[in-house]
Amino acid sequence: EVQLVESGGGLVQPGGSLRLSCAASGFTFSSYPMIWVRQAPGKGLEWVSRINSGGGGTSYADSVKGRFTISRDNAKNTVYLQMNSLKPEDTAVYYCVKGIVLTGPRGQGTQVTVSS
Repeated sequence: EVQLVESGGGLVQPGGSLRLSCAASGFTFSSYPMIWVRQAPGKGLEWVSRINSGGGGTSYADSVKGRFTISRDNAKNTVYLQMNSLKPEDTAVYYCVKGIVLTGPRGQGTQVTVSS
């Protein structure tokens, strides 16, 4: 059974940083690309970032490019999202997703709130 557990969210002031983690189990983590998506209140799912199975290739939504960094540790079955220079519009529930499909298997999410 695929399990994805996100953590690291919280309340942060504009300009602050957070590091999200997603611990994966129930599948061969190192064989799959992973994505982070987010859902702001009242809005649909938004793709944020992608990382290839080996970690050598990454891509980002224009809205987060230059501020967010995705990475993974295949030995720990964990994918990360380092978020810097956070803005109020980054407020959302953040999910990690197995594979590259927005609606693929995902965890329960972690809330990120950017507010002064």
